[in-house]
Amino acid sequence: MSMKIKKSKKSKKWRGNTTHGHGARKKWKGSGHHGGVGMAGTGKRADHRKSLVIKLYGNNYFGKQGITSRNTKRKKNDVMNLDEIQKNLSSLMKNGKELVLERYKILGDGELKEKITIKARAFSESAKEKIEKAGGKAIVIINEKKNKENAKHEKNIKEVALKKDEENKSPKVEKKGPKKK
Repeated sequence: MSMKIKKSKKSKKWRGNTTHGHGARKKWKGSGHHGGVGMAGTGKRADHRKSLVIKLYGNNYFGKQGITSRNTKRKKNDVMNLDEIQKNLSSLMKNGKELVLERYKILGDGELKEKITIKARAFSESAKEKIEKAGGKAIVIINEKKNKENAKHEKNIKEVALKKDEENKSPKVEKKGPKKK
């Protein structure tokens, strides 16, 4: 009997086989297979580099949070409380005893010590009561831009209605020409 001097490589046995006996293709590949640098590929839906992401950002990184659609976007209105007005009265007052805050809705948190007239987009009931209790006035400003837009829109509607009325009133004239058989 002769002894084998050189042992053949195992890889020769696996020629033609994709995975060389390591199961699924993704199992035996190195980290290079996963690609990217740093946070690349750590999408919300893929759990790629999950342990790193959780270590950095905690468990709130994955999945959806809050309202995500544009249609359900919340209205963000500018609001101001009476105590903020009282604190910043000197900087807010421009002309005498009248304060104009046309973008703001005034809320009733806090107290007002001065007798002032406040013009604003809207007031809460408690804010109105407190302003009047202090001897001032709460005046609601109606946005002029919106009024102009509404007026234009109404004017266009009236013009369209008039045109339709004129078309309905005018007698229809039949065209005389060669008759088709």
